[in-house]
Amino acid sequence: MARPKLLPDNFTLCLVGTVILASVLPAHGQAAVGFNWVTNVAVGLLFFLHGAKLSREAIIAGATHWRLHLVVLLSTFALFPLLGLALKPLLSPLVTPALYAGVLFLCTLPSTVQSSIAFTSIAKGNVPAAVCSASASSLLGIFVTPALVSVVVTNQAAGASASPWHTVGNIVLQLLVPFVAGQLLRPLIGKWIEHHRGVLKFVDQGSILLVVYGAFSEAVTEGLWRQIPLSALGGLLLICVVLLALALAMTIFVSKRLGFNRADQITIIFCGSKKSLAAGVPMAKVIFASHAVGAVVLPLMLFHQIQLMVCAALAQRWGARDLSGETQAASRERPAAAVARR
Repeated sequence: MARPKLLPDNFTLCLVGTVILASVLPAHGQAAVGFNWVTNVAVGLLFFLHGAKLSREAIIAGATHWRLHLVVLLSTFALFPLLGLALKPLLSPLVTPALYAGVLFLCTLPSTVQSSIAFTSIAKGNVPAAVCSASASSLLGIFVTPALVSVVVTNQAAGASASPWHTVGNIVLQLLVPFVAGQLLRPLIGKWIEHHRGVLKFVDQGSILLVVYGAFSEAVTEGLWRQIPLSALGGLLLICVVLLALALAMTIFVSKRLGFNRADQITIIFCGSKKSLAAGVPMAKVIFASHAVGAVVLPLMLFHQIQLMVCAALAQRWGARDLSGETQAASRERPAAAVARR
């Protein structure tokens, strides 16, 4: 039986199920403390495996395309935060202060890695450049995101850490150190990781689900759903759609205006318009107070699903257009070759 097109993917369904489970059966007391330790280990393992998976050769191959990477990084770490701040007077009345703090946190996050590369490949874009841009964004986000959060997100609204240096220290210890360890051990375990991609996917998605369950357990205990009216969820959906539409429109306009070829334009659009759930959820756990994480990651979870659906449709459309063009070109070449043989 074919899967309905409108049915979300299995991971999204698991996310929704995890939120429901945390809302009905939140972790309490010592169980919550033990669960937090398990989650920290899972997040560290996730970044260790990502470090072991990241190919240095792919980064070196794409690193020379500095103009493209600069545009992607500016879109990720400058355009998005500016949009979030500029739209705040207009859009923040649609949601609660805690939810809009989550929107601003979303704007500070790095780009996705796997989906950016996958969509670029489907749409016939510059895949080596996408690998380099998305990987650089993810790595820089470990340092840039906490700094941006300290500037654009008010501590009172989201319970952000009062000390940016303390936050950076936690980020380095929990995320960067395992990542570097994975890179150093790549010569020993890199091939095994490549041949067992399912392990990385399991740890990737499993660690996110653990963080989401812990975050929402704490938030529900603190009265999350009593503080967020249904109208605020509708407003949050609108805000995510507006943010993504503006990011897509501006990356399309800028990449064309700067004279990039079609393959590079596709890379800029997909790498510069998306935000990473895999990086964002663990970072939120480190940066924000535990009771605030649930409300902070809710905008990211919603934006993540919207960006996947929209970008998948765009990638398939652009990829089909290029395939159609190649077919037409081949059909024109065949008669010309036949005439030449005569």
